[in-house]
Amino acid sequence: MGRNGKVILVGAGPGDPGLLTIKGREALQRAEVVVYDRLVGPAILAMMPEKAEKIDVGKAAAHHTVPQWQINQILLDKAREGKVVVRLKGGDPFVFGRGGEELELLEENGIPFEEVPGITSAIAACAYAGIPVTHRDFCSSLHIITGHAKAGAELTIDFDALVRTRGTLVFLMGVTAMPKIVEGLLRAGMDPEMPAAMVESGTTPLQRRCGATLRTLPERAAEMGIHSPAIIVVGKVCALADRFCWFDKLPLKGKRILVTRPKERAGTLSDKLRALGAEVWEYPCIETVPIRPCPSMAAALDHIADYAWLVFTSPAGVSAFRTELRRMGKDGRYLAAVKLGAIGTGTARALSEMGLTADFLPTVYDAEHLGRELPAEGRVLILRAEIGSPALTQALERRGIPYDDIPVYRTVYQNGASRALRQALEAGELPYVTFTSASTVKGFAATVGEGADFSRTLGLCIGEQTAAEARRRGIPAAVAGEATIDAVVALALEQ
Repeated sequence: MGRNGKVILVGAGPGDPGLLTIKGREALQRAEVVVYDRLVGPAILAMMPEKAEKIDVGKAAAHHTVPQWQINQILLDKAREGKVVVRLKGGDPFVFGRGGEELELLEENGIPFEEVPGITSAIAACAYAGIPVTHRDFCSSLHIITGHAKAGAELTIDFDALVRTRGTLVFLMGVTAMPKIVEGLLRAGMDPEMPAAMVESGTTPLQRRCGATLRTLPERAAEMGIHSPAIIVVGKVCALADRFCWFDKLPLKGKRILVTRPKERAGTLSDKLRALGAEVWEYPCIETVPIRPCPSMAAALDHIADYAWLVFTSPAGVSAFRTELRRMGKDGRYLAAVKLGAIGTGTARALSEMGLTADFLPTVYDAEHLGRELPAEGRVLILRAEIGSPALTQALERRGIPYDDIPVYRTVYQNGASRALRQALEAGELPYVTFTSASTVKGFAATVGEGADFSRTLGLCIGEQTAAEARRRGIPAAVAGEATIDAVVALALEQ
């Protein structure tokens, strides 16, 4: 038998990907196997390494796709294969997450393990709902209780002791047992008018808060249709929720927006939209694949002195160029005699990350303006996609500027979730979709498939050329004020 691997229990937090700790993210990034639950948010699942083995054990209320004993065995077996195994759990693994049970079998078999704490929903969901779990004017203690009992068993909660604490009570996994929890507290003498709340899908864009008194909570929750996952909060601090509920006031709260950027560049736009409260669906329908080897780029760079300008139309082109420059054993000093042109701020930023400064950006960040406005100072070397916009080279030709247009990467249209996307589209569940290039429009349409009805989906487009491609495919389009990610976000805010 070979050397054992290692198991890392990672708390993924309650749903907001921004609440995953730095240490948790680092552990996830080096995982060779990821064993995850239903309550881990999709944005966090998207961080799993592509090459990692992914095992969905799908634990949900009253239904475990994989029983606990089998999950424990999976962790042991995968560690014995010498793998780095991340057990990814919603919230915190040690706060009613059965993390201790999972470690027992590992410890008995001599498997190394770690536990990375996560932010528990008992704290985070309350915070996002405007409920401070402690406050000097209202309480001096906080109590976290499980509202879930083993199958067939009754709740074993000492309600009399809880009422005597006069503290804030947070019940996890208590949706089904909520009427019994309320009855138990009332029977133990708690004031029927005590402020109470339920927070459903806390810290996610789907979050809803049900505010009530202890007496009216069951009726109010039933009226709203509150369902799992949700927490129950009882205590005077719940009266502060209307004043402190910052999350529900975010400008994009309640809006679902599909992001189509390539996976490696989706993060910036998605993060900005999430920060404003949007429910973001990441659907990277295109992938940029560098052309390797690329003899035409190598030959052009060997004669870089023949060019007055080196022009890039995307960060992907900069990335391919950087790889080739390293292969040649060169750095930025090699470009001393050539000026650099970039189609926009994103591409200029990619150059900046190489320690290079773009000498020219057009007034409008698109191919036509780049070709129309680039100073006519000599031959131009363009490093871009295999199928790039003809507007750039057509503009250069009209001005009599010589150029070499070299493809350094290919755009591949693909996404494994196309069926689910089409179903959501046809059900009218995708009111907004972002397009940051004509390629993302083509990729979106290709993966959804022919005959799709786009009439109820508005394309939020980075520029006129992108919008024109959307309209050609029957997608209503709105255009950002300028060709930047921030302008696309501003466009979303206007809707």
